Amino acid sequence: MKIILVFTGKTAEKYIREGIDIYTDRLRHYIPVEIRIAEIPGKKRRSRKGSLNMAEPVSQPGSSLLVLLDEKGKKLNSVEFSKFIESAMTSGYKELVFYTGGAWGFPEKTFDKVDRIISLSDMTFTHQMVRLILVEQIYRAMTIIRGEPYHHQ
Repeated sequence: MKIILVFTGKTAEKYIREGIDIYTDRLRHYIPVEIRIAEIPGKKRRSRKGSLNMAEPVSQPGSSLLVLLDEKGKKLNSVEFSKFIESAMTSGYKELVFYTGGAWGFPEKTFDKVDRIISLSDMTFTHQMVRLILVEQIYRAMTIIRGEPYHHQ
């Protein structure tokens, strides 16, 4: 299985890009990881109308598990998240695709096109920071799955 991270727009802050690079490099020891950038439909989008504009198809239907990150999604702790990823790995999916939105979230119709909607926290983070938090949590999940000492309980 491969993990695809779809970020809406480029990551602006250098320190966040560096953190993402650190964790994606660590992740590649466990699983192939790819980052794709989705176009932002219109420079300043203030509503969820329209659609997420992708330069190329992200996945083939049925072969991918599509996960959208949204504040109203299901909340999972790190161990539950690792079980979710492990289940996806053993269910025969070729890709596990995570979508993170921009500052204004996602168009409404995007919610109908995904398999799962999850939330990283009850707290609000910038859309840029969510990318780093997501990559770190995926790395943490892989160490939990492997029984490695990164995660402490």
